[in-house]
Amino acid sequence: MMKQNHKIKIALIQQFATNKKSDNLQKGLKAAEDAAMNGAQIICFAELAFEPFYPQRRPKMKVDVLAESVPGPVTNVFSELARKHGVVIILNLFELENGKTFDSSPVIDADGALLGKTQMVHVPDYEHFHEKAYYSPGEQGAPVYETRFGKIGVAICYDRHFPEYMRLLALQGAGIVFVPQAGAVDEWPEGLYEAEMRVTAFQNGYFTALCNRVGKEEFLEFSGESFVCNPEGNVIARAALGKEEILYSEIDKNLLAESNARKLFLQDRRPDIYGLISNGKQL
Repeated sequence: MMKQNHKIKIALIQQFATNKKSDNLQKGLKAAEDAAMNGAQIICFAELAFEPFYPQRRPKMKVDVLAESVPGPVTNVFSELARKHGVVIILNLFELENGKTFDSSPVIDADGALLGKTQMVHVPDYEHFHEKAYYSPGEQGAPVYETRFGKIGVAICYDRHFPEYMRLLALQGAGIVFVPQAGAVDEWPEGLYEAEMRVTAFQNGYFTALCNRVGKEEFLEFSGESFVCNPEGNVIARAALGKEEILYSEIDKNLLAESNARKLFLQDRRPDIYGLISNGKQL
């Protein structure tokens, strides 16, 4: 019997997006091709990787003209690439579905099949992040995908701030949680991006892989600095500040079963006392 490889290689594509979607898409396809040729088995893009970050300003027109369907033009070309190279691809795009628009991450398996999509569940609105004017709250819940290389989940940008959402992914067996993000320079206090991802990896017993936008746009400068954490809460790979880069990281799936979360925390949960989380009440 063939011995199963417990190590996989992931790639986070940190690239600058101009106002020209076709150029961004071609650059993304080239980067994904390069990542696959360099041995990456799972490839992830940042939030709205192939288009400008629209929520920097409030819209002056109907936003659905900016969005596309899933499946659609972007998922179709990446499905072909995934099939050609036998890689899993996590995208992020502006989706139009049944008259609503979403911040959406389609997940494509290594045979080119579209496994589904994660839509951002929690939608913020603050200066230069006017996302409620663009996105409806996601309607897909918190899916976990069984890919050729293991179970993965997706937490789109703002969703990473909600421990309830991150725990749902763990309870469904996610081994890696990918976080497509649009994080700006000085948006939050120093170190919080990293602290959140380290803590959620430790508490939930999975790898976290945050893939950030990079570069200066109309009002915001996105920092890059994509990174990967292991289930012990340690950063094991980090991309540059302010530069385009493909960040590679080796994932050892044996570390999942050895994590404190899977040996201790998850089995000692007390769902019977967590009613306040699900009944909608607030202080």
